Amino acid sequence: MPKAKGKTRRQKFGYNVNRKRLNRNARRKAAPRIECSHIRHAWDQTRSVRQNLADMGLAMDPNRAVPLLKRKVKALEVDVEEGPKELMRKPYVLNDLEAEASLPEKKGNTLSRDLIDYVCYMVENHGEDYKAMARDEKNYYQDTPKQIRNKINVYKRFYPAEWQAFVDSLQKNKMEVE
Repeated sequence: MPKAKGKTRRQKFGYNVNRKRLNRNARRKAAPRIECSHIRHAWDQTRSVRQNLADMGLAMDPNRAVPLLKRKVKALEVDVEEGPKELMRKPYVLNDLEAEASLPEKKGNTLSRDLIDYVCYMVENHGEDYKAMARDEKNYYQDTPKQIRNKINVYKRFYPAEWQAFVDSLQKNKMEVE
């Protein structure tokens, strides 16, 4: 059935509405993305942040969770009672976080293949003579002797087992030549 004539109002643009503030408030009210997957899956949208974290055994305010000890020693400390501990409804979240934190950290820093080849070439041809390395034609970046020494030390620090194997192979080659 059609609408009665004149009952619909045309939508008018609200010129007196501050769009910037409106969008900012809408962004604030929208729930942020929780990066930690353990917390995100256990999150309850109907509860507050404090209640959610308390359910997981986490603290909203670390200053209240671990209070500072007072300097003055009170005579009547025996009378002080602790309030009831909050019940942890989701202890698996805390267990998962602790398990993830106890895993060994991945070694993310590696050297480029070019730098490794450069260091091996320099040590193979010049040994410990950093000045000769600086004058070498393969020193494309015109590194100073100290810069070359630092690159070699970085390689030694990152790959100690490979460095030892490389030095041993150099010693073996030197013995075979003699």
